[in-house]
Amino acid sequence: QYKFRDLTIEEVKNVSKTYPSFTFTMNTYTFKDGSQKDLLNFSGTVPVKYGNSYNIPIRLWILDSHPFAPPICFLKPTANMGISVGKHVDARGRIYLPYLQNWSHPKSTLIGLIKEMIAKFEEELPLYSLSSSDAARQSELLSYIAKITEGETDMKSRSKTGGKNEGCFNKITVVGAGDLGIACVLAVAAKDVADKVVLLDLSEGAAKGGTMDLEIFAVPNVEISKDFSASADSKVVVLTVNSLGNAQTYLDVIQSNVDLFRGIIPAVSHYSQNAVLLVASHPVEVMTFVSWKLSSFPKSRVIGVGANLDSERFQYILTNLLKAEVLAKDAWVIGEQGEDKVSSWTSCNAVANQTETMAARNSREKVANRAMEVLKGKGQRSWSVGLSVADLTDSILKDKRKVHSVSTLAKGCCNINSEVFLSLPCILGTSGVIEMVRLEEDPLVQEKLQSSAGSIHDLQQQLKL
Repeated sequence: QYKFRDLTIEEVKNVSKTYPSFTFTMNTYTFKDGSQKDLLNFSGTVPVKYGNSYNIPIRLWILDSHPFAPPICFLKPTANMGISVGKHVDARGRIYLPYLQNWSHPKSTLIGLIKEMIAKFEEELPLYSLSSSDAARQSELLSYIAKITEGETDMKSRSKTGGKNEGCFNKITVVGAGDLGIACVLAVAAKDVADKVVLLDLSEGAAKGGTMDLEIFAVPNVEISKDFSASADSKVVVLTVNSLGNAQTYLDVIQSNVDLFRGIIPAVSHYSQNAVLLVASHPVEVMTFVSWKLSSFPKSRVIGVGANLDSERFQYILTNLLKAEVLAKDAWVIGEQGEDKVSSWTSCNAVANQTETMAARNSREKVANRAMEVLKGKGQRSWSVGLSVADLTDSILKDKRKVHSVSTLAKGCCNINSEVFLSLPCILGTSGVIEMVRLEEDPLVQEKLQSSAGSIHDLQQQLKL
């Protein structure tokens, strides 16, 4: 079955000589699209020094196009081991390395791959020891990981939760225990939006800073966990994490975030298969696109916080500072977060606009421009974004059918033909985006949206998903 059998055998012999404890077998591997192949695979432990010496269990699947395609690599944790999700390992135990991304025969070899694996694991240990209680709680997740590493990728299997998770009607999970994550938890708790809030803390070490304070002062209905299974059956999952790596360029920063999301989105999607994913990580348009691709959720259930905060502020400025309440009802900030955002109006103004005098139309634009100038002076601090997240979560959980400007798939709108997410007025409910609200036709606005879509699409094309 192997197209380059001799080259593959030579490589496997080298691995066996260097790591004689490895065992080699043929098993059926199931790919994401459901197709199956009988593949050669080997498993064993690699020595890693991280203060002490550790033997890290791994399993590598050799594709039939080897050595011209990289192997598929997994950790193979025992029942008393937990996976440390990080830059190079996702929640399922799959291993991602630069060596794999840049694989090129004959420069790339299995021995070279294992050496880099060891080097990266010595920088960031991929496994940790579980207490007996933690090990019991991890059993379902480890069972799921075992299925994947055996090639059984049944993403439709339902997780079973017990104890205090049962009976929760409105449960949300906030992923990331930084300032933004904690702000979201506090805002949701203050608005009494959910019956239960899980704060998923993916940082290393014991709880500290804000998470420690949440535990000390026992905020009602808030649970702090490092275990993805604690997020099971959430109605909304809020993503607030951002990578703090040593990236040198803007593209590197975003790629680092993508690598982080590869370890998060499949896990939360597995445990909450009917959830709405609400993305607050930066850049929100790109990370919402990444979440959509990695989750395989319908586009309606993957949204970004987008310009919701800006739109609410914009309408408040028009109503309370500029005394233009009539205009505020249909005024929105849309497009791309940051300096390229633009003000627009929903189509309910369109009929009136047809009979408006040019002077009146110009007057409206002047008021909008003044409001946008005031808006520019308002920063987006963690607590203000947290309030915006609570606002969006409230509309989703309570099925309010309220209009918000959120990042949604913009393909087909304003002559945009690429798969990009931009902030547009949408009606939100329990299933996420129910309907996109039609905007007034404005060539200048459409041109700006198309420009943003083009630059975002170009950036996405450079990312490795």
